[in-house]
Amino acid sequence: MKAIRIHKTGGPEVLAYEDVPTPEPGPNEAVVKIEAAGVNFIDIYFRTGLYPAELPITNGQEGAGTVSAVGADVSTLQEGDRVAYTGVHGSYAEYATVAADRLVKIPDSIATKTAAAAMLQGMTAHYLTRSTFTLGPDHTALIHACAGGVGLLLIEMAKKFGARVIGTCSTSEKAAKAKAAGADEVILYTEQDFQAECRRLTGGQGVDVVYDSVGQSTWDGSLDSLKPRGMMVTFGNASGPVPPLAPLELTKRGSLFLTRPSLFAYISNREDLMWRASEIFRWIEDGDLNIHVGGEFALSEAGEAQSQLAGRKTMGKLLLIP
Repeated sequence: MKAIRIHKTGGPEVLAYEDVPTPEPGPNEAVVKIEAAGVNFIDIYFRTGLYPAELPITNGQEGAGTVSAVGADVSTLQEGDRVAYTGVHGSYAEYATVAADRLVKIPDSIATKTAAAAMLQGMTAHYLTRSTFTLGPDHTALIHACAGGVGLLLIEMAKKFGARVIGTCSTSEKAAKAKAAGADEVILYTEQDFQAECRRLTGGQGVDVVYDSVGQSTWDGSLDSLKPRGMMVTFGNASGPVPPLAPLELTKRGSLFLTRPSLFAYISNREDLMWRASEIFRWIEDGDLNIHVGGEFALSEAGEAQSQLAGRKTMGKLLLIP
């Protein structure tokens, strides 16, 4: 079978499109014939070495397809089941071996590609709005990269729960996309100081929570956009990792809360995985959540897909199609 392998860290050129043996399932595992794999910033972090891994690895942490084989002791799945998953290396491939308890069955009403696009970003938005900071009608949230895959889902969920949303993005086209998703205000950070504008839009008070996947370039402004006792949620490094912070800086800015969460801590057990995935699927079925696929690439074009994602040239989710 074909797969995208990383033998050394670096730029998109290190993504090798090569032949590897088709996997066989071990005990408590299933082999999934991948129909679509999600392209995410975490894939880039492993490619560059920002997140270390023992090489070589097959890139990709999110996929959906059909079970083609099951291993010993697997009673919850059978060949032909449509499934989706995230948090397991190896989705940039024609087939992937996944632990059975990491696989979620896809409802009949949801397309496999939609499920592939919903797992990582959908559950990320879910834990950010339901667990890290539980949004409600009395809250105002600042969402960076608001026209990206996670950003659009964050907007829809925040509005579902009654919160006010201020978003930031780079272009008028992206702003229109965010507005269509429900954002109350959108700041073009290429034209305005988002921190000053955020303060103006909140009557000088600041926001209750900042959801920041951008990292280094928005770090200081994000902290200065919060009201006293607000929460800074930094969950990505699109512009680079954030600098070290002395805890006293949180005191100076109004006794702020700071967290650096990861999805995989929020779906570490089967119960949490199923809670988040089932709610995401139900909201899609009910029309409360729209999965925005911004582009599809052949598996062999993984480098181009990652380059477009890193260059912020996309809106919504990117998929690789084996």
